[in-house]
Amino acid sequence: MEISLALGGGGAKGNAHIGVLRRLEKEGYKIRTVAGTSFGGIVAALYALGYSPKEIQAIFESADQKALYGRDHEDGPSLLGLSGARELFERVIGGKTFADTRIPCALTAVDIDSGTEVILDDGSLMDAVLATIALPGIFPVQRIGEMNLVDGGVLNPVPVSLARKLSPDLPVVAVVLNDPIDKPLNPYSLPVPGIVPRAIADRISRISLAQSLDIFLRSVDASSRYVAHLRLQVDKPEVLVRPNVHHINLLDNVTVEEVARLGEEALENVLPDLKRKTAWLARFNRRVFGSN
Repeated sequence: MEISLALGGGGAKGNAHIGVLRRLEKEGYKIRTVAGTSFGGIVAALYALGYSPKEIQAIFESADQKALYGRDHEDGPSLLGLSGARELFERVIGGKTFADTRIPCALTAVDIDSGTEVILDDGSLMDAVLATIALPGIFPVQRIGEMNLVDGGVLNPVPVSLARKLSPDLPVVAVVLNDPIDKPLNPYSLPVPGIVPRAIADRISRISLAQSLDIFLRSVDASSRYVAHLRLQVDKPEVLVRPNVHHINLLDNVTVEEVARLGEEALENVLPDLKRKTAWLARFNRRVFGSN
């Protein structure tokens, strides 16, 4: 039972991908290729490198979530930085490239100059991960070659088309973290690095900058939902997995295992459909191609 996996973006909601991977492996599914956008790109890269779902969970649990968005000299203009995230990726990805992955993997980003989607499937994995998570205005633009790249979720929140390109003959299982378009939008608060005293953090949360961020992120959320909705209608994954993560915001501090369990529960809900479609495709391939 072989599948191609498309892991969508969603910030802290992306820990649900761990539970999806865990349950797919438990059920005996072989993930032959994986595509990822934003947080889904992080998980896709780690899994493709050979990290197990248990190891990926341990990596995220080891991270100081309050320190992920600090700034350093490598960060360009943006509200928040990626110094903590960069340190984490240096530890678990380092200098590895796409050539070092055990299964084919590709991530998405958007060239902010040309306005086009960019497929990242060659060169530095760490550079690709930093590009796919670069939420416009919130995190710094990432330069690769001549391109200035931002979060792939701007144009492709759930990279079904990319997963299908990697494995045209396999069913695509898409993990969607965007809320359905009929859900109300959640308010956002300004995340501040852990070094900021609580009194100052509370004061920051009441100023106009925090209110502006709330409006901006809700607008991004609304846009991303509709882009995801339209892309899914066009790209049509064979199986759609939608964890119940509506209550989690992009930049929340979360308990990783609790969110992972939501992914596992969502996969459980679609197992009958997944088994039916993978079995049908296996029979079809045997008839047409004579494959076992």
